[in-house]
Amino acid sequence: MASVDRRSRGAMVEAAARRHLLAAGLTDVASNASYRGGEIDLVMLDRDGRAGSCLVFIEVRYRSAAAFGGGLMSIDARKRRKLVHAAQLFLASHRQFALSACRFDVVVADGDASAPNITWLRDAFRADDPA
Repeated sequence: MASVDRRSRGAMVEAAARRHLLAAGLTDVASNASYRGGEIDLVMLDRDGRAGSCLVFIEVRYRSAAAFGGGLMSIDARKRRKLVHAAQLFLASHRQFALSACRFDVVVADGDASAPNITWLRDAFRADDPA
């Protein structure tokens, strides 16, 4: 039963993150894009960039408390590699974005899952960051 609770908490937090990003001007492209070896929570388009549109791969991390470094600290080199790999597979299967500028953002949420505190970290890491 705990996994159902965890899943529903995750869905609530992802929905809150999505609403936050939509309110900030991003546009939906996909959610829970799952590939062998990785999943991308949200894929959105940021049309506010000075150089044009940017495809944004977003990892949503939730912690009810900031113990153990909070959500951001849980995105280690292994997790970043999985996200980059999933993003590459997403781009390969969505050719219309093949030439788009891309970035990796992280949304860290904490507190009550039904109304979490949201922190949006733009360009949180790069695909070519050392592992």
